[in-house]
Amino acid sequence: MPQLTDEDVTQDTGASPAPPDAQAQADAQAQARAQAQAEVETPAARAGTWMTPEEYGASRATLWTGAVVLVTDADGRVLVQSVDYRPDRLLPGGAVDAGEAPAAAAAREMYEELGVEGRYPRGLAVDWVPADAPGMPPGMCFPGEILHVFDGGTWTRERIDSVRLPAQEITGIDFAEPAELPGLMDAGDARRALSALRARINGGGTALLEDGRPTTPTALDRLGVLRSRRVPLHGTWHSGPVPAHLTPRDPAGWLFAPDGRVLLLVARATGAAGLPSPTAGRTAAAVPLGYRYADQGAHPRTAARLTALPPGPDPAYARLLATPDQVRELSDWGRAGHEELAAVHGARVHLSLPSPPRTPPTELPAEGCHW
Repeated sequence: MPQLTDEDVTQDTGASPAPPDAQAQADAQAQARAQAQAEVETPAARAGTWMTPEEYGASRATLWTGAVVLVTDADGRVLVQSVDYRPDRLLPGGAVDAGEAPAAAAAREMYEELGVEGRYPRGLAVDWVPADAPGMPPGMCFPGEILHVFDGGTWTRERIDSVRLPAQEITGIDFAEPAELPGLMDAGDARRALSALRARINGGGTALLEDGRPTTPTALDRLGVLRSRRVPLHGTWHSGPVPAHLTPRDPAGWLFAPDGRVLLLVARATGAAGLPSPTAGRTAAAVPLGYRYADQGAHPRTAARLTALPPGPDPAYARLLATPDQVRELSDWGRAGHEELAAVHGARVHLSLPSPPRTPPTELPAEGCHW
């Protein structure tokens, strides 16, 4: 901040001069104030970082401020809207007005653009968009922007059906698979949306971004999770073992660490995430959890407690520990996924394991571990 003073500067000579008359004293004080002000206003006469308020104000960066909202549906797809002034898609939101709080701007824009009332107090990401970001017309004199991404939550079908578009500007909305965003949006907007979505799944607080890229990437960011289309596995959920008349296909395991998290595999080349084989580690107390009937086949699930994880047999895959809910959010399982998740939590209780708090998934060392 500016460091200024208008205190009179006096010099102690050790003598005791006779008191001047009132007019002479006033003239001396006025002269001292004028000299002090001249020293403040003359850069060569100032020492250190002393600045006038005008100089300090002129030295500060000027940036725009924006607010957008990330909304998903029950299948984890992201709401994007089409507009009448550009070909690519956008998250709902817009500019923050002068004197307006970003969260208030997000709520206002959601109502103006989609006709939906709500509050969005939870921030997912704050992005610094540089002045030289591509795609900005030169005549706009874009100075750079601080853009806030707020969490709009998961919308039900009823809430989606309540959307009412304005007469102009917003021409339609869609829910897009996360991996489709780079093909639908400006590159920086897509990076920002995916980073914000990963921040929501991480549950580690608001992510700081620079041009859509996290300044402190998590495991999901480093591995590029959600950049490839999730493999859909919908169908119906059934408890218990696979019946004898059905052929098991692609068995997978919910393998629990002692803290209640489960093993998750991520392909390094594509970022695709999925459950491991039931034999991916040394286990105890294994039980058949149920099976998903989809694509004319039965996909069995096993629940077990992990006791040891051998060295990584395939360097193409990273091994992470994530909460069961995070695994569900990274998967395209349809309605049956909610039933399966409920069965997983039941198995966790049966195995006397704690309910894990939502924290960013952690990558396990390649050399394995023991519990």
